[in-house]
Amino acid sequence: MPRTPSEDEAVAVAAAIERFRAETAPAPGTEEDAIGPWQRAALLEGVSAKGTVKDSEEGERWLS
Repeated sequence: MPRTPSEDEAVAVAAAIERFRAETAPAPGTEEDAIGPWQRAALLEGVSAKGTVKDSEEGERWLS
């Protein structure tokens, strides 16, 4: 017949699980990892996602 673990045993199991999770968790990413390479290049070049562009030949404006 299985017995119920004591409170100390339950705490020890929970602590072991938390220690395992902490030791095997991936390293936190940097802020640069959150931005993709294309977005980073666009930001560095000062390109806006909603900028207005003028067509040099016809003089028309449109949103990029």
